[in-house]
Amino acid sequence: MPKLIAAPAIVAAAGTTPKQIEEYAGRVNTDHASVSVARMTSPAGWAEPGQRPEFEEITVVLRGMVRVEHEGGAIEVRAGQAVVTGPGEWVRYSTPEADGAEYIAVCVPAFSPLSVHRDSA
Repeated sequence: MPKLIAAPAIVAAAGTTPKQIEEYAGRVNTDHASVSVARMTSPAGWAEPGQRPEFEEITVVLRGMVRVEHEGGAIEVRAGQAVVTGPGEWVRYSTPEADGAEYIAVCVPAFSPLSVHRDSA
């Protein structure tokens, strides 16, 4: 039987100028370990530390632009576009433009603070 997810869980975000994370499915809201689906709303100037996660992440940009830095350079992902990053790949996400960004992140397996492996300061 289908299960309604009535509301997302608000999850604390890493990085400067905090963004809002609304997890619809994942370890926090629905106890899913195999996948997480979250809506992110990031203000202008938000940036998080680099990371080398154990999961694949698919990011679909709904509004604005998300910059994804990687060891070979950077990709600017705009509204209507998506980017896929692989497990073990170093990446750093930011929203440098004046209007910030809104996007959906899908992680397989689900996002976990223990498997994201953020750079230390």
